[in-house]
Amino acid sequence: MSDLYKLGLHEAAKRIRSGKLKPSVYLASLLARIDGSEETIQAWQWLDRERAIALANSADPAATPWKAAHPLHGIPLGVKDNFLTSGIPTEMGCKAYEGYIPDESADLVIRLEDAGALMLGKTVSTEAAFMVPAKTRNPWNPEHTPGGSSSGSAAAVAAGFVPAAIGTQTNGSVIRPAAFCGVVGYKPSQGMLSARGVIPFSPSLDQPGVFARSVADAALLASCLTPRRSTIAPDATMLRSPPRLAAVRSPVWHLAQAEQRAQFDTDVARLRKAGAKIDIIEIPGAFDGAHKIHRTITLYEAARVSRKVRSHFRDTFSDYLNVALDEGEAISDVDYRDAIKIRAQLQHSLATFLDRGYSAIITPPAQGEAPATLDNTGDPGFCTIWTLMGTPAITIPTGKGPNGMPLGLQLVGAAEEENYLLATAAWCEKRSPFRGLVRSFCKPASH
Repeated sequence: MSDLYKLGLHEAAKRIRSGKLKPSVYLASLLARIDGSEETIQAWQWLDRERAIALANSADPAATPWKAAHPLHGIPLGVKDNFLTSGIPTEMGCKAYEGYIPDESADLVIRLEDAGALMLGKTVSTEAAFMVPAKTRNPWNPEHTPGGSSSGSAAAVAAGFVPAAIGTQTNGSVIRPAAFCGVVGYKPSQGMLSARGVIPFSPSLDQPGVFARSVADAALLASCLTPRRSTIAPDATMLRSPPRLAAVRSPVWHLAQAEQRAQFDTDVARLRKAGAKIDIIEIPGAFDGAHKIHRTITLYEAARVSRKVRSHFRDTFSDYLNVALDEGEAISDVDYRDAIKIRAQLQHSLATFLDRGYSAIITPPAQGEAPATLDNTGDPGFCTIWTLMGTPAITIPTGKGPNGMPLGLQLVGAAEEENYLLATAAWCEKRSPFRGLVRSFCKPASH
């Protein structure tokens, strides 16, 4: 029973609902995995073993059979530490929030609990869910970054600490760490999942997302987080016929490393061989300035959201974050309003582009393998446009690079076409040779 940590979300939930697996037994396997590896991976910001064990014991379907009908009954999950959690610390990777214990929980935390899930713990966030790395390391190699800002959620799922977790994305904070850690990361359309109760960074761009080890598992978790569970189908039934895809080389294509370009070419060839129709297309030139528009909106909003906190705790923020927020303070109201208008124009342009009959856009999720550093979390540029557009995006692992680190493929769909994107991703996932749960860990080198 010690290998129960390998179970995916669907399978674990099925076994618990059927009575073949007790939540307490499943939790014991996860805790054993954590005990053996957390010292190296450091995915958790807060974890209370006794609380988790008590919750798992109380979730025994034999004791409360009516609860077993809940889709995530008895499943331990990770929650990024920028989601408010009632009675439990929420620190957002910031010294200014150290010891902060909110009185109420975020909407998504409440929905997880309503679906029967057990919040195992709070996963590490980079500082203010921005770019400065925290303590978490990549499970595939602890000398490499796990990405950010949802560092702990991605690493916890990749390491087998939990079958799934939730995070947020303001630029590339779900897709990039998922790609770096070799798991599935899914960011639904903006507004599909409630951001109420997420400590904001850039309110018009902050978008919750999920991590899992398969497209179907990501769909199951996301379906439980929507106001109406029928909005996203919980099983991500794949397309019956091959999709038509647009292979897009975005304005940051020149930043893609050799291994990522080679993997992208391999993915395109593999999908074509399986029957997919793929056009290699340059995105319209209007998107050349999209990264600047994203930065303008992000930093303008972040500076104003953090203004009150910084007036008291500026010295507790890193120099990097303070410089970025100072840049945001210098952005004028006029420039911000212009950026909002341009974003709306780009959203219309992208919708028109996708109306040409494409099931999805495919593009790299990152520059390449997770960088061999703990000093930064990697460049989010391959995610920026899609976050700015608010469209659904998902990354699936498809291979490994020369350093043995995961590489992935990002799929982007039309706004609010969640199920079609998930079905397309499931079709592509079936053609991927990647088999991913990290089996063992090496200790980080001493410096």
